[in-house]
Amino acid sequence: MSNICVIGTGYVGLVTGTCFSDLGNNVTCLDIIEEKILSLKRGEMPIYEPGLEEMVKNNVKAGRLKFTTSYEDAVPGADFIFIAVGTPQGEDGGADLNYVETAAQSIAQVLEGHSIIINKSTVPIGTGDWVSNIVQDTLERTGNPKKATFAVVSNPEFLREGSAIFDFMTPDRIVLGSTVRASAEKVAELYAPLKAPVIITDLRTAEMIKYASNAILATRISFINEISQICDALGADVKVVAEGMGYDKRIGHQFLQAGIGYGGSCFPKDVKALAHMAEKSNCHPQLLLAVMDINQDSRRVFVQKVERTLGSVTHRRIGVWGLAFKPNTDDMREAPSVDIINALIRKGAEVRVYDPVAMKQAERYLPHAVEFCNDPYSVVQEADAVLLLTEWNEFKQVDFEKVKKLMKQHYLFDGRNLYDPLEIQKLGFEYRGVGRPF
Repeated sequence: MSNICVIGTGYVGLVTGTCFSDLGNNVTCLDIIEEKILSLKRGEMPIYEPGLEEMVKNNVKAGRLKFTTSYEDAVPGADFIFIAVGTPQGEDGGADLNYVETAAQSIAQVLEGHSIIINKSTVPIGTGDWVSNIVQDTLERTGNPKKATFAVVSNPEFLREGSAIFDFMTPDRIVLGSTVRASAEKVAELYAPLKAPVIITDLRTAEMIKYASNAILATRISFINEISQICDALGADVKVVAEGMGYDKRIGHQFLQAGIGYGGSCFPKDVKALAHMAEKSNCHPQLLLAVMDINQDSRRVFVQKVERTLGSVTHRRIGVWGLAFKPNTDDMREAPSVDIINALIRKGAEVRVYDPVAMKQAERYLPHAVEFCNDPYSVVQEADAVLLLTEWNEFKQVDFEKVKKLMKQHYLFDGRNLYDPLEIQKLGFEYRGVGRPF
């Protein structure tokens, strides 16, 4: 049993702290946003993540998990201090480390005894050394009255929104980087109950593993989306192409689902940040730049398909099913739906939208001209077309006979290749997928 402090209560911080408490540790989650901490104390989650609310309440009740806004309450006595604050994209494309810097300085001001400071946030290569220097400089500037000592370990996260608890509890690997191997080994002991492979390396290599991992996944998505555009032009079916490719053990099936591009808080930001770091180091990240261009093209091409099929979208009523960047989350950051809907609005379309979870978040990202609806059916009332942009399970169960009666025209644009084209056509719809000859 260890005493753990987790700074930041976003996806990474809250899931990390809650899961460590569920493994039997005493965890204090800290956030400087008082409203967020008050909500958590009331049992209200700041994010939508399946299973998280119940796990939080169970561990709070058991006395293993608590929340605070005070570094003085959370840091002294902590064996492990995780920094899991946001690293948003800066104006130049690099990661903004202001929150990391503030956390490091605040930790040093109240540090006691010996603690291991763990970078959990996705940070540029070299941030571990930088954090170590900040903490050391702050200790020296304050005279280090408590004679505190520390070590810094990089421990990148690999959590997927929508399945973050599962990913934490059943990780593919644990990556740890440090200049002090003994400290990395102590962090490894925290993860020992999960029985996962552990990679211990230096700080910079650990940081690079995170960026390279996200970059290759984003690359696979952009690759299959480029192939889908070629399939569209040549009359091939990208879904069958991906299936045929995936049986090759060297390739595999994961992240080869053609669609309207990747989004969320990780892939867009991390690919851009890695490209920025490469350019600053006088490297030429040709592949990374192409990955980002193709991702944007996927959204533009989808809008063009809608416009070309309908002749024009001006004064056309278009319904949208799904807004979040993927199912099982309410995250709208970099969601393809935002670009697609904005493009349709600019072209004069009347757009109605519905998402099972992300409606509240979507209001911050979508223009006022968009009409928010309460269910999948009111969205398609008198609509000329319906666009499937997020593959929620709810949309798999839609009553298409009812949908057909409600719509003015019967065009279905499947941005995630969720449906069987032949089945949809049998029901009387004009089906348009991504890279599919239907």
